[in-house]
Amino acid sequence: MADLWWIYSKPVPADGRELWALFLQCSCITAVIGGLFYNWMFASLEYSWHLSVAMAISFSLLLLLTLLLVHPARCVFSMIMPTLGTKQGRKLLFSTCIMIAVVNITPNIISNIKTILQVIQCICKNSSDSLLNSTALLEKVSWEFGDAVQETIHSIYKPMNGHFRFSLLQNSSLIYQKMHLAGEKISREFLSVEVLVKDSVRVANRLAAGFFMLYLCFESTWYLKNYLTNLRFDNFYITKELERLAVDRRAAHLLVGSSKKLIRPTGLKLSREEVVLCLVQAMLVTVALLLMLVLVAMDHFAFSVADTAVRKAAQFSSVPITLHIKYKAEIGILPFLFKIFWRPSEAVLLRDFNRTYHHHLIFSSARCRISPPTPPKPSVLLVVGLLFCILYATVFLETYARRLCRGIAASFFQSWEEKRVLHLFSKLARRHRK
Repeated sequence: MADLWWIYSKPVPADGRELWALFLQCSCITAVIGGLFYNWMFASLEYSWHLSVAMAISFSLLLLLTLLLVHPARCVFSMIMPTLGTKQGRKLLFSTCIMIAVVNITPNIISNIKTILQVIQCICKNSSDSLLNSTALLEKVSWEFGDAVQETIHSIYKPMNGHFRFSLLQNSSLIYQKMHLAGEKISREFLSVEVLVKDSVRVANRLAAGFFMLYLCFESTWYLKNYLTNLRFDNFYITKELERLAVDRRAAHLLVGSSKKLIRPTGLKLSREEVVLCLVQAMLVTVALLLMLVLVAMDHFAFSVADTAVRKAAQFSSVPITLHIKYKAEIGILPFLFKIFWRPSEAVLLRDFNRTYHHHLIFSSARCRISPPTPPKPSVLLVVGLLFCILYATVFLETYARRLCRGIAASFFQSWEEKRVLHLFSKLARRHRK
C-alpha cells in the first residue's frame, strides 16, 4: 500500500511499471466514482437514467485523464475525500436529507390529508342523501295525510285537495353533481400543490447539490493553494520530520516546551478553538434535526388523524328520526244557537288521523371511495436517522479530516513540506531565544 501511494503521489512515474500501476489505480478510482456519481444523479437528484449514464461516463473519462496527466489535480481529488467530513460534506448530506424528506414524507402527509377530506366528503354526501330521502318521506306523509283529510263521513264537508308537493327531490342530481365537482376540484388542487412542491424542491436540491460539489472542489483547491503559498498556513503540528530535524540539531527541548501550543497530527488531542467549533457545528446539526423531527411528527400526526377518521366513519351509527302526526277534525252544529241558550256546542267528528313514521339519517356508507391512510415509511426514518448519525460523526471528525488533508498535501509535495518544517523549527527557535 505504501508503494502504491508513493506511485500515486509522485509527480511523474519513473518507469513503465509505475505508469501501469498509476493507470490501474486511476481506473479503479474513476470506476467507483462513476458508479457513485450515477447513483447520486439517478436516485438522489432524480435525473433520467439515460442522462445519468451519459453524465457518469463523461465524468469518469474526464476524471481518468485528469488524474493521469495532472499531478496537483490528483492531490486536490485525494483531499476531496476527507473534505467530505467537513462542513461542505455536511451540506451535501443536508441536501440529501431534504430531498429524501420531500420525496417520501411530504407526499405521505398530503395523501393522508386527502384521505381525511374523502371521509368528510363521504359524510356530507351520505348525510345530504339521507336528508333528501327524508323529503320523500315527508311527501309520503303529506299524501297520506291529504287522503285522510278528504276521506270524510259526509261528502258535503269534503275539503279541497290537501296534498303537498315537494320540489326539492327534483334538484338531488344537481346537488350530487355540485358535491362531486367540489371534491374533484379539491383533489386537483392538492395534486397541483404536491407536484409544485416536489418540482420546486427537486430543482432547488439539484442546484444546491451542484453548488456544494463545486464548492467542495474549490475548498480543496483553496487549501492546496494556501499550503503551497503560505508557510504559516495550518503549520502547528509536531510531525516526524520536525522531530527528526530537532534531533539532528540537538534541539529536542524546543518541542517539549511548546507542547501546549503544538499538537500531533496523529493524536486525538483537540485545541480549545477546535472544541468550540465542534460544539457550534453540533448545535447547528441539532437545529436541523429538530426541524426534520417536526416534519416526521407531522407525518405521524396526519396518519393518526386519517386512520382515526376512517375507523370512526365506519363506526358511525345511523340517527333515527320519528315523525308523529296526530290530526282530529270535527264540525260544530249551529254553534250560534247554543250560545244563545247558554249550552255547550256539539260537534260531529269527521276524521281522526294518528300515525307515526320512522326514518334514519346515514352518515357513512360502504360505497364511499376512501383511500386507506398511508403509514409512515420505516425505511425513510432509518435512512434519515443514519444520515444524521453520519452528520454528528463528521462534526467531531472534521478536525481530523483537516489533518488528513494536510498529510495528503505533504505526501504529494514533500520538498515543500520540508520548507514548512524548517520554517516552523526556526519560529520555535526564535521564540525560545526570546
